[in-house]
Amino acid sequence: MDNQRLLIWAVFGVLAWVTWQQWTADYAPAPVQPLETPEAPQAADPTDMALPELDDTPIDEQDVMPDVMPDVDGQPASTAGDTAPVVRVSTDVFEIEISTTGGTLQSAILLNYPVAKDRPNDLVQLLSTDPNQLGLIQTGLRSTAEGAEANHRATFASARQSFDLGSADEFVVPLTWTDGAGVTVEKRYRFTRGSYAVVIEQIVTNNSEQPWRGAEYAQLQRRFYEQKRSMFDVDSYSVDGPIIYNGDKSEKLKRDDLIEGGPYDFASERGWFGSIQHHFVNAVVPEAETGQRYRVSLRGNTSTASSIGNTSVVAPGETKVFTTTVFVGPKLQDQLGDIDKSLKLTVDYGWLTILSQPLFQLLSFVYGFVGNWGVAIIIVTLMIKLVFYKLTESSGRSMAKMRNLQPRLKALQERYKDDRQQLSQSMMELYKREKVNPAAGCLPILIQMPFFLAFYWALLESVEMRQAPFALWITDLSSRDPYFILPLIMGGAMFFQQKLNPQVGDPVQVKVMQVMPIIFTAFFAFFPAGLVLYWVTNTLLSIAQQWKINKVVEREAKQKKGGKKPDKKPDKKPDKS
Repeated sequence: MDNQRLLIWAVFGVLAWVTWQQWTADYAPAPVQPLETPEAPQAADPTDMALPELDDTPIDEQDVMPDVMPDVDGQPASTAGDTAPVVRVSTDVFEIEISTTGGTLQSAILLNYPVAKDRPNDLVQLLSTDPNQLGLIQTGLRSTAEGAEANHRATFASARQSFDLGSADEFVVPLTWTDGAGVTVEKRYRFTRGSYAVVIEQIVTNNSEQPWRGAEYAQLQRRFYEQKRSMFDVDSYSVDGPIIYNGDKSEKLKRDDLIEGGPYDFASERGWFGSIQHHFVNAVVPEAETGQRYRVSLRGNTSTASSIGNTSVVAPGETKVFTTTVFVGPKLQDQLGDIDKSLKLTVDYGWLTILSQPLFQLLSFVYGFVGNWGVAIIIVTLMIKLVFYKLTESSGRSMAKMRNLQPRLKALQERYKDDRQQLSQSMMELYKREKVNPAAGCLPILIQMPFFLAFYWALLESVEMRQAPFALWITDLSSRDPYFILPLIMGGAMFFQQKLNPQVGDPVQVKVMQVMPIIFTAFFAFFPAGLVLYWVTNTLLSIAQQWKINKVVEREAKQKKGGKKPDKKPDKKPDKS
């Protein structure tokens, strides 16, 4: 079997499958949404001591702050007409706005990540009160007692309206609330230099005469539109929507599942929830080993993910601290892993995570030495090629021997053109006599394909490659080559690779294979330059390897015809003189 043909058809099959998926996504009939029916009330958990349930009422287009909890204090939700003071926080990585209404994180602008490289002042914003790009992270406390509580609609006070990290390595933003009866809550936001994590502490101090009973909660509201996929938009191939981790595995939730199946509920002592998009994530991680109940629901184009803990009791004169960590920023795996190792699952490598993750770690390791992601891609591609060298060498030798046998195979085809059975038997005898296995290269190719695809996703999903320069005209490895030079080089390399191993067989099939470089050039023209660089490097290395193997096989064939054995290093003999 021609191994080069198998490899090309395998990759072409993957591309065809992606195209078919896109066609069905674009043109398949839209699912009929079922009519909403009232949900049956759920039985209360006795450990919650009659805590009110969280509500997932969606944001109104006229509201700045969404009404996502019951009106427990009889006051309406804040609206666009309200002018709640905002605390502005500046660090070296982002600018945050904290509303004094509930201490909600309502804006987050990433200072080091422009939306596009040619628009350096248009920065990525992950949190916003704009209903079209809604993103809010809310924390608060629910109380079993009637009256005021420090939920996300309560009014907090701040001594300052702005905080700046400056030259400090860390600072804390405090907000305070009191119920007027002796219970005070200080909500502290801890920011650290270089980090996209914010540690939120809710400190309950009970100076009243009665025990305080309540629980902490957190929730994330995020726009969740139906995702449109396009082969010309790399971002569209990454999941954009809610993600949860139940302590054992992560799951990316789909719109249709939430529409048809209703809210998604689970309980865990090591869970978290978030919202992911290409290269970026908002995540909320409750304190580990605390029992939490989680819910993710969808109303319109807004998803609401929330968690609420078990009821705690703070006796008179005592203090209790509830801690929640949020992450708002790029999917930097080192920082995500520092919070919780499972947060690395927000990097959407799909079913090839088990391979893509080590490949990314290898890329990062090499980058630490060379300081250029493009050079790192070339070096890692070479390393992968070396790992599979022995495996692909047998495939290459089989291809070279098959190439040398083509004249004899054509002679057999002419001799037995009317006897297919005899032709097949004669060909098998020839293969056996020349010690050629036409299927020898199938296994190496099949083994390598998952690694090729894993490397593809590692390059596609790693934010470290986003807008990273390589050399000359390639100033952004995450976007297409602006002049299509790399895709043209790739197409030329594939064409030369075909000439190195001429295709034989059915004339129609041969013509199809001859246009494959053109087809692949068109496909790869709009792929990120980093991916094309990987494919070009892999193709050039394959050409070099096959060229060397062809020379070795030709030399062995000539020596065999001349009655000589292949050259071997002479054995060393002791000097008798």
